[in-house]
Formats: sequence, C-alpha cells, structure tokens
Amino acid sequence: MITTVVISALSVLVVIFGYTTYNLMRKNEKQEDIMVSYMDYLSKLDQAIEESDKRLQQIDERGLFKSDDEIGWFFDQVQKIQIILNEFRVTKL
Repeated sequence: MITTVVISALSVLVVIFGYTTYNLMRKNEKQEDIMVSYMDYLSKLDQAIEESDKRLQQIDERGLFKSDDEIGWFFDQVQKIQIILNEFRVTKL
C-alpha cells in the first residue's frame, strides 16, 4: 500500500519536472533565436557604420570641404555624428 503511494507521488513529480524542463528549454531556445537576430542586426549596423566612416574619410581626403565656410560647418557636424557612431561599434565576442 505504501509503495503504491510512493510510486504514484514519484510518478507525478517526474511528469511535473519533465513538463517544466521542456517548457524552460522551449523558452530558452526562443530567446536564443531572438539573440541571434539581434546580433545579426548589430553586425549589419556595425558594417554600415564602418562603411560610412571610410566613405566620409575618402570624400574629404584633400580637405576641400573643411576650407569652405558653409559646407565646412555642415561637414564638421557630419564628422561629429560619425565620431559618435564610431563609438557604437560592436566588438566581436
């Protein structure tokens, strides 16, 4: 009689632990998929920032934009924005 109660209680615990483990595993896999998509997005953003920085340096190789007053001010502002973006670089793990 007591063994039947113990076996029944253990069986219920096994089913409960099995369900909770499966549920947590499913949630964890979903979070991993979201993390992979975020890392992909950040990688693409990092690549766009890098290309923008290279193009900005290439445009003003000779310093023509800095010498003009009106365009020079605008170009300086664009360079300041690029400096801020360069700080937002993703480091490879």
